[in-house]
Amino acid sequence: MEENKGLLLKSTMSYGLIMGIFWVIKYLFFIFGYSTPSLIFIYWCLSFAVPFIAYYMTKRYKYEIGGHISFFHAWRFGTMLYFFAALIVSLEQFIFLQFIAPDDFLTNMAHQMITILQDSQANSEVVDAISQINFTPIHMVIQQIFNNIFYGILLSVPVAAIVCRKDVAGAVSEQE
Repeated sequence: MEENKGLLLKSTMSYGLIMGIFWVIKYLFFIFGYSTPSLIFIYWCLSFAVPFIAYYMTKRYKYEIGGHISFFHAWRFGTMLYFFAALIVSLEQFIFLQFIAPDDFLTNMAHQMITILQDSQANSEVVDAISQINFTPIHMVIQQIFNNIFYGILLSVPVAAIVCRKDVAGAVSEQE
């Protein structure tokens, strides 16, 4: 039998909502970290916890579907988990960048990025190209969604490998 794709989608949306709420709380530490720098440390600690939470959720999902899961199934679960969580936190990011952040927030962030690139002796064409970009809240939010999905694709590989290490490869049946 094939894996139940409807259950995969339903589960990733449910777990993605939970992870998204965690990311919303985590992002609050990032926001308030600008006024209280010690909160940035908490933000980074919470960020390092994300793959471990994804592991826990993937392992829990594995037992919900019968205790056996293939690597590809676990990887897809993790990737979709990051996708749905990214969608949840993107709303908060947009509200912050559009309505709460100071008017020069994105401009200052771009200048800091350009300064870092210049200090690291990056190619001048790259620096010029980045300095020409007009950063808007919606562009930044879309970029963050893609970043979170990319990290999810990468971080789901070791999580899937660990979760399915004692299972045989192949589709998960509904009867197991």
